[in-house]
Amino acid sequence: MSMLKRLVVGSLLAITFMVSSTAMAGDTLKRVIDSKVLKVGMTADQPPMNAVSSSGQYMGYDVDLANALAGAMQVKLEIVKMPFGDLMTALEKGKIDMVASGMAITPERSLKVSFVGPYIMSGKSILTKNSVLAKIESSEEFNRKDLKLVALKNSTSSSFISAVAPDATLIEVADYEEGVAMVINGTADAMVADMPACMLSILRHPDAGLATLSSPVTIEPIGIAISKKDPQFLNLIDNYLETYSNMGLLEKLNAKWFVDKSWIAALPR
Repeated sequence: MSMLKRLVVGSLLAITFMVSSTAMAGDTLKRVIDSKVLKVGMTADQPPMNAVSSSGQYMGYDVDLANALAGAMQVKLEIVKMPFGDLMTALEKGKIDMVASGMAITPERSLKVSFVGPYIMSGKSILTKNSVLAKIESSEEFNRKDLKLVALKNSTSSSFISAVAPDATLIEVADYEEGVAMVINGTADAMVADMPACMLSILRHPDAGLATLSSPVTIEPIGIAISKKDPQFLNLIDNYLETYSNMGLLEKLNAKWFVDKSWIAALPR
């Protein structure tokens, strides 16, 4: 049995899914209990957080974490793939039970949903072929009228561009693949994204002349988004995540997806 599986099994012993009656459960928790399914929304296009392998399997930090949560609840995991910009709306409408998709915890999002975590820290960087942009030291250097900057729709990267570079042209895209392609073919000067996504794009396109910053320009906490209408479900997931942290599971996932790069070979080429 792998270390990851042992940790998940241990979590089942450490935290039992104790719900004696569904009558007192909130809408989300009751839905999960009744259906025996945990629906987790993610883009499946944000490696190493989440992606689809060349064999069509979901993979990534978020996927492993979602599997651990579903296993602890003794229910089936159903990953619901959709564009990043649609995740919050799907959660609010009850189409998914939670969002685990590299989503930053922000005050604006916290007005609409509750967050568990953070389970990892990230930060904004840029992906570019422009040697000048690749050496910027402050976010103010983004604010140029001649720049076309691309970011995921409804993401903190998009908000970041609007806030610090209002003079630049913002181009919103549905997924990272589209954004990276625009940078490579020159229709955009740079893509603003989480640092891991920028670094991974360079590894996946070694001959494209891509570069990123030496350190992120922001620090962002990443969490699991849950409906505000179900405090019982929020409490349950919060307890699981705290236990996973204490058990070392989050540390194991960090090593697997951010230190060991062997998983890159499983991505589509």
